[in-house]
Amino acid sequence: MRRVGIADHLYSGALRLHAALYERTDGRVGHGMLGVPTLLLRTTGRRSGVTRTNALVYARDGERYLVVPSNGGSDRPPGWLHNVRAQPRVEVQIGRDRRSATATVIEPDDPDFTRLWEAVNANNRGRYDVYQARTTRAIPVVALAPDG
Repeated sequence: MRRVGIADHLYSGALRLHAALYERTDGRVGHGMLGVPTLLLRTTGRRSGVTRTNALVYARDGERYLVVPSNGGSDRPPGWLHNVRAQPRVEVQIGRDRRSATATVIEPDDPDFTRLWEAVNANNRGRYDVYQARTTRAIPVVALAPDG
């Protein structure tokens, strides 16, 4: 199991602050704040039924948005991954634009996985490769296909 250091806590706090600013300004601040394109993903809690919002780096694949449930390389996936598996109907917000979408989890054994992983990893400056190296958990890619 990986030890969590002070740098991890500081980075985690910065990410929470970023997500809060993005959400509270309704997208006026946040899309490019970290130097990478970021969206807000709203999922429905699989047990609670409560809407959960996460700020995530994304890449494009045609009309789809690609996000990665890396959880910083933790051995446990983020809660939002469990939520999209249970209820793939989500909302995506990019800047001030909100759209309903359908989430599809793409596992490493999928023929498109490598291409999609490389696209979103490049957009996040190679961080996802670093996160994958921290864990034995196979980190998937999630494709978000907007409605209409």
